[in-house]
Amino acid sequence: MKLYIKYDINIICKKVLQEQLDKLELPYALIGFGEVEIKDSVESEKLKHLSSSLQEYGIEIVESNKSILVQKIKDAIIEMIYMEEKLPTSKISAFLADKLGYSYGYISNLFADVTYTSIESFIILHRIEFAKQLITIGELTFTEIAHKLNYSSIAHFCTQFKNTTGLTPTAFKRIIIQRRNNNINKNI
Repeated sequence: MKLYIKYDINIICKKVLQEQLDKLELPYALIGFGEVEIKDSVESEKLKHLSSSLQEYGIEIVESNKSILVQKIKDAIIEMIYMEEKLPTSKISAFLADKLGYSYGYISNLFADVTYTSIESFIILHRIEFAKQLITIGELTFTEIAHKLNYSSIAHFCTQFKNTTGLTPTAFKRIIIQRRNNNINKNI
């Protein structure tokens, strides 16, 4: 039997952090997405243990100032895409500059220097990943998905989807439906 699962990566990450911090009996406060304040000093051995425990889940403790800011940029983008009811209508560059308190030029250059990709590419990849989740769930039409992800038109959405995945949204949906039907037939 195959189950189809809808998940919120932000909730999962928060839960993993809480479990690992509680396991080590560290007093903490979750400040925001991707930020935890440890209320007492931590022995280096406990910090190493926390770091290795989190790495099992693909979560990394970021230490350099540049890496911290890049992680904040990524977190802001992911939060913007996955947590907003609809993406902001203002320019994403203005949104990020306001949220992070730096000029967009500085943010953009730093992001490219550290990740070897542009903020725009990172945003496109995450918008398309979210679109794939929404298509898989099947509750929204392509037009509604394009609107939710703040595309200027359904054509722009479909073009960007195909350029990123190699498939049109229709072809992607057809494959998902076919896989589900094949799995249902296997289980009969």
